[in-house]
Amino acid sequence: MRYEIEFLEIGADGNHVHFLVQSVPKYSPTKIVRTIKSITAKEIFRQLPQVRKLLWGGEFWSDGYFISTVGAHGTEEMIKRYVKNQGQRDNSSQPSLF
Repeated sequence: MRYEIEFLEIGADGNHVHFLVQSVPKYSPTKIVRTIKSITAKEIFRQLPQVRKLLWGGEFWSDGYFISTVGAHGTEEMIKRYVKNQGQRDNSSQPSLF
C-alpha cells in the first residue's frame, strides 16, 4: 500500500516469475521493479531465514527483468491470462504476446 503497487496477477514458471501490476504514474517502471524485488526478498528472508544460506551470495533475485505495459502486447485481460497460466504443462492454448 505504501508504494501504491497492486498485484493483479502472479504466475511462476521454472526459475522465474511473472507479475501483472498496476501502479501510479509517479514511479518509473525500474523503480517499481526494484521496490518489488526489495520488499519480497526481505519478506522471504524474514519468514524463511534458511533460504539466504542456500543462495549464492545471499541474493534472492537476479539483476535482470523484462517489463512492458498493457497495450503494447495485448489487453489487460490477455496479459492476465498469460501470467496466470505460467507453469502449466500445456501452454499451447496460451496467447502469444511476442
